[in-house]
Amino acid sequence: MKLSTQVKPITYLKSHAAEIAKTLPESREPLLITQNGEARLVVMDVKTYEEQAETLAMLKLLALGNKEIESGEFRPAADVFADLEREDVA
Repeated sequence: MKLSTQVKPITYLKSHAAEIAKTLPESREPLLITQNGEARLVVMDVKTYEEQAETLAMLKLLALGNKEIESGEFRPAADVFADLEREDVA
């Protein structure tokens, strides 16, 4: 899913805050706020923010797992399942 980004000056944010708060959750499009022609803020709805935070957390876990595999810090899956079966029987 590709989201487009609207670009607005900070004065727009100041004068249209209520409208932005209403439309962002509906459109799910982030709003890039500029100040003096430079990007300063990104405004997004809470659901989009939470989804991005969850995605980032998953990517961090995957990167950590890859790092452990590269450094040899892992056990074969068969060994893990065998241990789990032994614990389940006991």
